[in-house]
Amino acid sequence: MQAVDLHAHSRISDGLLTPRELVRHACAQGVRVLALTDHDDVAGIAEAREEAALWGIHLVSGVEISVTWRGRTVHIVGLRIDEADPTLNAGLAQLRASRLARARRIAEELDRIGIHGSLEAAAAVSGQVISRSHFARFLVERGYAADVRSVFRHYLVRGKPGYVEHTWASLEDAVGWIHGAGGLAVIAHPGRYDLTPVEVHELFTEFRDLGGEGIEVVSGSQRPVEQERFARLVREFGFFASRGSDYHGPGHNEVDMGRLPALPEGLPPIWQDWPEVLPAAA
Repeated sequence: MQAVDLHAHSRISDGLLTPRELVRHACAQGVRVLALTDHDDVAGIAEAREEAALWGIHLVSGVEISVTWRGRTVHIVGLRIDEADPTLNAGLAQLRASRLARARRIAEELDRIGIHGSLEAAAAVSGQVISRSHFARFLVERGYAADVRSVFRHYLVRGKPGYVEHTWASLEDAVGWIHGAGGLAVIAHPGRYDLTPVEVHELFTEFRDLGGEGIEVVSGSQRPVEQERFARLVREFGFFASRGSDYHGPGHNEVDMGRLPALPEGLPPIWQDWPEVLPAAA
């Protein structure tokens, strides 16, 4: 299972590497099953699949969909999707358009506190998706913060300069788009959301009732204690377990590809019945 990484980003969204570079890095780190899960975009999958074939990696087509649930942003990863599905692509196109509108509002807020040129800088380094991470990198480069993590403590989040309210897809829409494209829906890095234990239980219940299949138990942004917590919930709800580094590029992750711990013992992996993946995952 060390060879499986089902959550990674390229420059198509907010990663630092092109899809080809991402695949080559994954291979160098010992990954043999890789999902490209760019935010609200599937444009990099074809390029990544071509490169993966050259390196003997199985490329899982994926996406990470932005969702608003009870006023909070959560992310739903879709795995083994048909990236050409028209309904999925129409939904993702709407989200990308809304991202651009949000980016303009973020730039306006930063202008108000004397930080100018942020939209142009973010657009210059983004792929097809402008995210808060692109603004964060701009703020670091201009010396407003020491690193990206500091940016998200002092800017761009609720109550701080540069924050704007935004509504993403509904949980029902996101799961529906993924299933309509033949894929499996997974709640990404659940430990990152500011939810009470009761709210987590309610989110998981709603997700299960919509037909959601998996929870990202092992993530590059979740501590071991959180992994054990979500392992218990996977057993309680009957979900499959997934793992992914949420890799964005050199210097932007606490855990590199190929360095994640295995899933806790006894959990059913989301890939357990993927015949084309099992030999590579062994």
